[in-house]
Amino acid sequence: MDRLPRHKSLPLIIAHRGASGYLPEHTLAAKALAYGMGADYLEQDVVASKDGELIVCHDIHIDRVTDVADRFPDRARDDGRWYVRDFDLAELRTLRVHERLNDAGDAPAFPNRFPADRGDFRVVTLREEIEMVQGLNRSTGRQVGIYPEIKEPAWHRAEGFDLSRAVLQTLADYGYRSKDDLVFVQCFDPAEVQRLRFELGCPLRLIQLIDAIAPKVVPEQYEAMLTEAGMAQLASFVDGLGPWFGLLYELADIDGHPVSTGFVKLAHEAGLAVHPYTFRADQVAPGFETDGDMLRWFAETLKIDGVFTDFPDRSRVALG
Repeated sequence: MDRLPRHKSLPLIIAHRGASGYLPEHTLAAKALAYGMGADYLEQDVVASKDGELIVCHDIHIDRVTDVADRFPDRARDDGRWYVRDFDLAELRTLRVHERLNDAGDAPAFPNRFPADRGDFRVVTLREEIEMVQGLNRSTGRQVGIYPEIKEPAWHRAEGFDLSRAVLQTLADYGYRSKDDLVFVQCFDPAEVQRLRFELGCPLRLIQLIDAIAPKVVPEQYEAMLTEAGMAQLASFVDGLGPWFGLLYELADIDGHPVSTGFVKLAHEAGLAVHPYTFRADQVAPGFETDGDMLRWFAETLKIDGVFTDFPDRSRVALG
């Protein structure tokens, strides 16, 4: 397998849901701002609507980022949540997208970001976002890539929709057909990542996402991936890893300074790139004074290959 080039000199700047530190996530405004701030790639989380449209939204639920509960109060499922899959595109177009609310749904998740009661932002399809990125690539002369995530593919199949197949077809329709193209495809589901490569014949660069509740609390499905043997196996069908950044470092017992867990070294030895998530100026991790300090340490000490960030401008400045 052709291996992903690791790296020019600086980590890739991947705009996490766009410039989501400044504008509501996954809106065209947030993506255009991230593009203008110098991001190398823009991320798209992808889910499916009732009529099979590919919608850019972080969750299969839509009630934390829109006014769906006000507009369609009787359309929640038994769990009290509103699902993208229960609305067709025309209905989704009527919703106002706003800043993300917390898990309780009663306050902004990030209080100092864009006011949740302001603006007129709308739901976006994957096709619309790709067309905007490709249009900007043409008009600016820059070459910025896309970074779609296939969200909960097994859930979608249980709903009667093959999300992975639809995403790959859409990408092919827009000319993303090989590892030379500016696209990464990412997914948390290990079985689906293998299905993408082997059953669906995905010719693109694949990223296995790795979740964790805390640095030493890793879900069982990811535990084996953190070993040398696990990474060697992953390298037979993926091009890189997208771990939660807390898996890459820990604080030294003696002085509390950050030290490497060895994750990046193992990944690089297996030929895998590492794109950790998510770096936020308003949520700096323990062991670091500022987001800039954190970014520089991860880049210079760990030699990461890319960084998911809500603040692409700050990340660009920090990394040079």
